[in-house]
Amino acid sequence: MSYSWTELRMEFRRALVSGFLVLCVLGAGGEVLKGSAPCEFPAIYNFGDSNSDTGGISAAFDPIRAPYGEGFFHKPAGRDSDGRLLIDFIAEHLRLPYLSAYLNSLATNYGHGANFATGGSTIRRQNETIFEYGISPFSLDIQIVQFEQFKARTSDLYNQAKTPSERSKLPRPEDFSKALYTFDIGQNDLSVGFRKMNFDQLRAAMPDIVNQLATAVQHIYKQGGRTFWIHNTGPFGCLPVNMFYNLNPAPGYLDEHGCVKNQNVMAVEFNRQLKDRVIKLRAELPNAAITYVDVYAAKYGLISNAKNEGFADPQKVCCGYHVNYSHVWCGTKQSINGIEIYGASCGNPSQYISWDGVHYSEAASQWFANHILNGSLSDPPIPITQACQRR
Repeated sequence: MSYSWTELRMEFRRALVSGFLVLCVLGAGGEVLKGSAPCEFPAIYNFGDSNSDTGGISAAFDPIRAPYGEGFFHKPAGRDSDGRLLIDFIAEHLRLPYLSAYLNSLATNYGHGANFATGGSTIRRQNETIFEYGISPFSLDIQIVQFEQFKARTSDLYNQAKTPSERSKLPRPEDFSKALYTFDIGQNDLSVGFRKMNFDQLRAAMPDIVNQLATAVQHIYKQGGRTFWIHNTGPFGCLPVNMFYNLNPAPGYLDEHGCVKNQNVMAVEFNRQLKDRVIKLRAELPNAAITYVDVYAAKYGLISNAKNEGFADPQKVCCGYHVNYSHVWCGTKQSINGIEIYGASCGNPSQYISWDGVHYSEAASQWFANHILNGSLSDPPIPITQACQRR
């Protein structure tokens, strides 16, 4: 189905209203379904970008430096935040260890899953390097290839192991079919689109982008995976970085919360197409339980109600130095007017939604988790602990 620009804006407004109503009615209360046994997932396998990267890009390229990670881990921990990410809260909720990054060769434990996400990853391969615009070479199709290799090699190693201690850091082969497979990717595809395309071109590219995500799910299904938890993309237009170099936006460019309207319109359209594709996937993969999670509604819900939820202005950034057109990114140093400036952390990160202008603070991620994991923003409306149950 093709939508005109006016229809896209109307769809955007409907999405905002419905998401806000869901947050108001269901809130962060108890889990939606009662009386159903939990799934007892033995492992999580995650695919994504910096929203869920627990050390992949940091192992492959330059390590993420302090003050990243210092709020919870008390040192850099491969995460683009002051502490835990949404995927960490998912692991905690399921009583599983934090996920080791597949690309990290040191002090890793894959007994309960692995994380293939890397910061800057896209669904579609991009014809540019990480040194140009930060786009990771590990696009989703490469992450799936890595998973397939991981599954084959760990199964061989597990079967060859002679002692329990040798097996303890490897996944049991039978656990791959019982694991939870999580996806949180697509934001960087929009970022590339905003940089290289007009809105009509980006909208025309969306069916291929969501089809490639569907292909990734199909590959995991063929490998025995049966439970999928798929996040949509967040309100890209609300990232403070969008306004770092645009201090005087034209009238109507921003919404009442300081978000770039047209970028959020495109994010909502991406999510509409993704949800439609997930519905088709359920018919194509009859033995799969596939949950579509409206992360957009959670993130925009907090941004639009920041003050009442105890947070600062959502366009304020905790870490980094951003004054007029002078920008020193979080954890870096730069000379401005002959003075060396360090992009330091604020003193109270828990009051900020944005950690560094692009990524969310731990406090925001925990808020999102509280509003997502109970199933109130999921289709079907089931908590993550019951995501293995087909509806």
